[in-house]
Amino acid sequence: MDLGIRGKRALVCASSKGLGRGCAEALAEAGVDLVMNARGQEALEQAAQEIRDRFGVEVVTVACDVTTPEGQKQVIDAAQGVDILVTNAGGPPPGMWTDWDREDFIRALDANMLTPIALMKALVPGMMDRGWGRVVNITSQSVKSPIPALGLSNSARAGLTGYVAGTSRQVAPSGVNINNLLPGIHDTDRAASLDGGVSKKEGISVEEARARREATIPTRRYGTAAEFGATCAFMCSQHAGFMVGQNVLLDGGAGNQTM
Repeated sequence: MDLGIRGKRALVCASSKGLGRGCAEALAEAGVDLVMNARGQEALEQAAQEIRDRFGVEVVTVACDVTTPEGQKQVIDAAQGVDILVTNAGGPPPGMWTDWDREDFIRALDANMLTPIALMKALVPGMMDRGWGRVVNITSQSVKSPIPALGLSNSARAGLTGYVAGTSRQVAPSGVNINNLLPGIHDTDRAASLDGGVSKKEGISVEEARARREATIPTRRYGTAAEFGATCAFMCSQHAGFMVGQNVLLDGGAGNQTM
């Protein structure tokens, strides 16, 4: 399918690996030029060059911590005029509700709620002026089905979801569509970290921890960054113009919900 976005330009955050890279690659395959951001310079430059070589698109890199004011300024300056914004940030650490203090919540809010909001506020007005834009916020399945050990993530991402619910409907008349993409467990460093935590806590191998988690997913496997990226690219396409303020769950059926 031709996504109709060849020649557009996108900012994809946290895109040197994992789900962010999957999104960057899928957009590049559709002919979109990229601004890629991540904290690690070396991994970011390697990913960017591989995408240039494979897809022949232009790629600008910005290595910084986008959750800081300084990092946000760097990214926003490089991304002026983008047509597509994909926000993404790693989730805060797991734990128990008794573990977290005010500063823990502030860090979670900065990374998983306030940073996406800041990027939208900076870049969406330009999309509105041009009459076309797409924003996809990578959040989490926990927005629909909270995960007890991920209370920090549950809270921050739910806050972002509420913000998008109202804002998306305000900007839609200008041709800008904002939606959220909710991953379940995918085969990324985050999944490996969570499996490692279970392995250590329960005294089992990492392989056993993964097998147990896979058994709870109807597809009996983890998702891939490539299929996640393909979904993101569709949500950024010309064909998603009637999709506004939605939370698209991509979890292999793990969430047992009617709606």
